[in-house]
Amino acid sequence: MSDARRHSPAAERNGPPIRAALQRLLPTSGLLLEIASGTGQHAAFLSEGLPGWQWQPSDVEPGALPSITAWCSGLERVRPPLLLNVLDDVWSGVPAPLDAIYCANMIHIAPWACTGGLMQGAARHLAPQGLLITYGPYLLDDEPTAPSNLAFDADLRARNPAWGIRRLGDVSGQAAAAGLQLRERMDMPANNKLLVFARSHLPG
Repeated sequence: MSDARRHSPAAERNGPPIRAALQRLLPTSGLLLEIASGTGQHAAFLSEGLPGWQWQPSDVEPGALPSITAWCSGLERVRPPLLLNVLDDVWSGVPAPLDAIYCANMIHIAPWACTGGLMQGAARHLAPQGLLITYGPYLLDDEPTAPSNLAFDADLRARNPAWGIRRLGDVSGQAAAAGLQLRERMDMPANNKLLVFARSHLPG
């Protein structure tokens, strides 16, 4: 294994259920942008389960790119990773239109403004039928919050006051402001959710 590869036990655990969800949600082929690819484990594992898809990984941290490259070495359908900050008004190097955007475990480990940046960027780059798919923990008004998520939220805010598990209603509000709507909400292991957003109105 290359020394450049970083390893996330969480990414290893949640990869199989996320891949099964993507296989159900996505058509047989397309171009997908992954935001906040982190170690690159998801790019390598998930792309292998979607043989008709081109996968474009990205991350805001320059130090993450060598690990992503190492994990995806030899995978012809995975493109070289991009340096991407969702707060940028222009996502340099990101192709348009995209058939899907996938973002796992970023919304709660980033300042709140990044959620709006994600939604606005998705609205700029997604094809008319494209999907934005996010994964992670959320606070829901119609469900009690698991004790583990309450503890996780407290830990996040102690590490950085700008971080924290977000309310689903607030996230959906940012999506709506960008012209996207929550189409589906899936329960995932370890009290996580997978959210699927699509355009509120298709171009006429």
